[in-house]
Amino acid sequence: MTGKHSCLGRLICVLLLIQSSQAFFSLPSPWGYRCVSQSGTCIKEERTGISGFTTLAECKLTCGPHGVIWPKPKSSQLRTEVVQFLPSNIDHRISAHPDVSDLLREALAIFKNNLNQYHPKYSDGTTLWNDDYDPKTAARNVFIDFTVSGMDTHLTLDTDESYTLAVLTKEGHTTATIIATTFFGARNALETLSQLIDYNENTKALMLVSSATIRDSPAFPYRGILLDTSRNFISVKAIERTLDAMAANKLNTFHWHITDSHSFPLYLPSLPKMAYYGAYSSNQIYYPGDVKHLVNYGRVRGIRVLPEFDAPAHVGNGFQWGPQHGLGNLVVCENREPWQSFCVEPPCGQLNIANPNMYDVLGQIYKEIVELFGPIDLFHYGGDEVNLNCWNTTDEVTNWMTENGFGLDDNAYYKQWSVFQEKSQELLTKANEGQKVPGILWTSHLTEAGRADQYLNAQDYIIQIWTTGIDPLIGELLDKNFRVIFSNYDHWYLDCGFGAWVGEGNNWCSPYKGWQAVYDNSPIKIATNLTTTFDRKLVLGGEAALWTEQVDDAVLDSRLWPRGAALGERLWSDPDHNWQPAETRLIHQRQRLVQRGIDADRIQPQWCHQNEGLCYL
Repeated sequence: MTGKHSCLGRLICVLLLIQSSQAFFSLPSPWGYRCVSQSGTCIKEERTGISGFTTLAECKLTCGPHGVIWPKPKSSQLRTEVVQFLPSNIDHRISAHPDVSDLLREALAIFKNNLNQYHPKYSDGTTLWNDDYDPKTAARNVFIDFTVSGMDTHLTLDTDESYTLAVLTKEGHTTATIIATTFFGARNALETLSQLIDYNENTKALMLVSSATIRDSPAFPYRGILLDTSRNFISVKAIERTLDAMAANKLNTFHWHITDSHSFPLYLPSLPKMAYYGAYSSNQIYYPGDVKHLVNYGRVRGIRVLPEFDAPAHVGNGFQWGPQHGLGNLVVCENREPWQSFCVEPPCGQLNIANPNMYDVLGQIYKEIVELFGPIDLFHYGGDEVNLNCWNTTDEVTNWMTENGFGLDDNAYYKQWSVFQEKSQELLTKANEGQKVPGILWTSHLTEAGRADQYLNAQDYIIQIWTTGIDPLIGELLDKNFRVIFSNYDHWYLDCGFGAWVGEGNNWCSPYKGWQAVYDNSPIKIATNLTTTFDRKLVLGGEAALWTEQVDDAVLDSRLWPRGAALGERLWSDPDHNWQPAETRLIHQRQRLVQRGIDADRIQPQWCHQNEGLCYL
């Protein structure tokens, strides 16, 4: 009995010690922060009891001209005071077209959910907002007043994404007034408003900058992330997270490289054999409901989901069913070895330009894609890395070339490649009910010096540049009035810098592209260095690409973020400075992404986040 009582006593002592420890660490921090307005830096100092120091979060919200808004707005004025409120006390009014109003209500629900993520979580992942608050905090109402004049509910290259946001506090009430021409501008304003808010660890409530005036618009109309889901399958949930993070950084185009020679994971009801032969497994398929869900998921977050069907190269698995259905070989060089002779990476495959049945299947693929992703304002044809040796060593193709008098030299194949592209555009336009939309093509042999305007119409095609930022071709394309999107691999290929997956050593585009390199890659500066006569409007923007030879769900977030955030500021703000002035806000934006459920890569010790400006070289 004595031993049991002694054990029980020790247990009570341990519990009391734990309770005492928890009570101790729930006390306010001994540290406070003071804003140095000249530099916009929050300085950490010990609280004296008489100084006006704030928490780190409050200081960051109000210090400097932009606080911790990311990407940096065009114009902003922030007060240095905050007001406390509860997320349940948010109300709104919408003055807009009914279709726009519906989208805004969805965007508002996302906004409120993001605010709830700011509250620290319990060990089981739940969040609790209790009732033990100062009466002023509990009573304060935050009212969001939307005025949207336009009726656009789908993004185009001409969409006005600008907004004005004014926050005003008066007599215990705070109003955020959002004025925009389109839903997309209003959504951007909501994202900015969410970045004027944070959690106050002392009051256990949310805090909002009491007064702010922001006028903002993007520098470029096309601000993208490319994700390849063919080399490795990426789940719908992981793509949702990608869209969430893009929205937080005002990126507006999710370029979905959905198929390639490796796999065809898209289920097409009229061509079910494509996924049957092409998917890695029955559990790794995007069904029509998945695609339509993601298209709408992106739209309410201000993002177009842009489909790419890469052709005539980068095809293969998924097309094997042709012969048994009487259509012949739809592709050639499929999984052919040695692969180094017929493609840039295994497995090989190119569409069979000698088989007219191939065009029937291609037209049906386009029809299905337009239905799934529509209405489309752009379409990505791919069009890169055609290997002429593949066609020129395939008897079926060479016989067809000879019989039709086309010849067998390189120029003859380039000509037939351009004919393929013309037919592809016709088939897509037909699938899109006769409406022609701009097509995007990667830089390739078809766009090399002296060729682009020979084979392509600058009015019909946008060229996506994946070569280096010093490629003279960029200047030539601009001089010939081609619109361009920058994805130069020396700065914006996010799969670079890892171990080679074929052979040993590092992969082909090493080294790793840090967020600083991503941030400093300015499309306008690149263009200006290569030509002095170009029309700035020809530079539509840019896109970071993540090819997934070495990526799946487990590492997706960390490969994309926060480097994708650096891209977001470059393409939204196009700052005239390098990465250094942006570092403290970028570090905070990374923290914000993590709060919202994005497993963004850690790029500095937390000490640097709490001691601004002390981790520079």
